[in-house]
Amino acid sequence: MENRNWACSSGVRALRSHRRGLWFKSRCAHFISMNITLVGMPGVGKSIIGRELAKKLNYRFLDIDEIIEKRTKLKLQKILDDFGDDKFLEIEEKTILELNKFNNYIISPGGSVVYSQRAMKFLKKKSIIIFLDISFKLIKEYLLNLSKSLSKRGIVGLKNKGLETLFKERLPLYKKYADITVKITEDFNINTIIKNIYDKVLLSKRENYSSK
Repeated sequence: MENRNWACSSGVRALRSHRRGLWFKSRCAHFISMNITLVGMPGVGKSIIGRELAKKLNYRFLDIDEIIEKRTKLKLQKILDDFGDDKFLEIEEKTILELNKFNNYIISPGGSVVYSQRAMKFLKKKSIIIFLDISFKLIKEYLLNLSKSLSKRGIVGLKNKGLETLFKERLPLYKKYADITVKITEDFNINTIIKNIYDKVLLSKRENYSSK
């Protein structure tokens, strides 16, 4: 009798697990053949969130800063120091525009990508743009915790404008290009952030579908 009860309960658990798997697959089906681009200030967590989101959705993750460093064989800050902001932005734009035939990607460009209308127009055409919105107070704390020297972070415009001016300058650009905005709060719970992104993208797709 105990064996029968155990087999029965095991079967129920297996059925529940199977149903959860089918539910997850059906939910993920809404994300087939699309891309998601994460934009926001340096230090907001685009790479951390992007990699985890890609893992959850079984997507690939693309870090534009890493591609730039690999192609130029230079660190971002070295490019800025040796060639200046304008040259860096030119390289960043060219790197994005050269992306070709990509589906099911989470894309994480640098925070300066919003200075390029061509790059943002391209990304909006190819993906859903998600703005990771954070307060200046928090981003300043995050950046200082991540690096003792902001001057070595490879941030376009930081040397001449300072972090607060950059924040105020970029904020309206992030909002301008965003399809969806996700608020980053002090607790930075990555699972909550990913669920929030997932739910908002799914809602957006449903609204777009119903409006057709």
